[in-house]
Amino acid sequence: MASLVDKVRRYLSSPQGRQAVEKAKRMANDPRNRQKARGLLDRWRRRGR
Repeated sequence: MASLVDKVRRYLSSPQGRQAVEKAKRMANDPRNRQKARGLLDRWRRRGR
């Protein structure tokens, strides 16, 4: 039985996985998405206190 890590590794090496990685990189470079992510992290940090 393949472990979860093996399944993820196999997916990321597939054409669909490479497309998903490229899409994630493009989204990460968008300033609006970065701002959303920072806001989410800030809320998580405040909640933990």
